[in-house]
Amino acid sequence: MYTFFIVLIFIASALLVLAVLAQSPKGGMAANFGASNQVMGARQTSDFLEKFTWGLALTIVALSLAATMAMPTQKVQESNIAREKLLNEQPQLQIPAALPAAPSQPADSAK
Repeated sequence: MYTFFIVLIFIASALLVLAVLAQSPKGGMAANFGASNQVMGARQTSDFLEKFTWGLALTIVALSLAATMAMPTQKVQESNIAREKLLNEQPQLQIPAALPAAPSQPADSAK
């Protein structure tokens, strides 16, 4: 089931990219020719593309949550064990207790 959700996420992502690329830009030089976009129902097409884009974005969020819930617990446990192993193998950073004090007087080279 997890793999099925991942495949659906990839399909929805590809459709989202295509939907965004199909939309016309709303600002810049194209804004001067906005009146021509309303001829022959092009305005309805842009409304549909905008709603389709939002729908795909929400679909990807929902599918991501569903994939997280459907993730096999064995894979989660293996991932947690591997993460803990990596954290234990890495050397710990040594942080000094106090930094050396900066000189309180500026150098006399300015005189």
